[in-house]
Amino acid sequence: MSQKELFQQLKNALMQGDSEALTELVKANIDSTDPLEMIQQGMMPGMAEIGDQFSNCEVFLPELLMAAEAWEEAMKIIKPKLLEMGQAMEKRGTIVIGTVQTDIHEIGKNILLNLFTTAGYEVHDLGCDVPAAKFLEEAQKFNADIIAASAIMSTTVTYQKDIIDLLESRNLRDKFLVMVGGGVVTQEWADKIGADGYGDLASDAVVVANELMAKKKGA
Repeated sequence: MSQKELFQQLKNALMQGDSEALTELVKANIDSTDPLEMIQQGMMPGMAEIGDQFSNCEVFLPELLMAAEAWEEAMKIIKPKLLEMGQAMEKRGTIVIGTVQTDIHEIGKNILLNLFTTAGYEVHDLGCDVPAAKFLEEAQKFNADIIAASAIMSTTVTYQKDIIDLLESRNLRDKFLVMVGGGVVTQEWADKIGADGYGDLASDAVVVANELMAKKKGA
């Protein structure tokens, strides 16, 4: 099997939510194929595409959940291999990530957590239903570069603004980059509340984070 065929099969298995097929592909090829490439060339495109389909109502929550579960199972095999081979990327920065107050949805946040980790970030997961003060407390504790706040419901997006308002009230707005995302979040909303970054899809968020960190280090 060529690498191109492997990456396509990884993508297909992920999009179908077929954990068994995905993990078998990973196990069979992890000693002969760069595990980072399996993620970046196979799994990430699959997750991006099914996320896009979900946004367009072409697939629904059960399919998205199955894809997320398949991703998690595959990562259980890939992560130890990355450490064993010493292929973890040079640390790009530190991120604290969570779902905002009163919002208990974690699927998208967990997918993004894995993508950030794979991209070379030190990531601290705050879980769900996280108040603005907790985001700030943990960002200070870990000397984070980025606060990433997810909100899935229209009734919870305002808590993303609370994080930025809190930083401003403490004169800490310049210390942390703030990224927002989630099912109902838009670029217009991110601009309105003064967020530093927004990603329509999880894979977009990694690109945005990289761009923000490049600017920060170049400043």
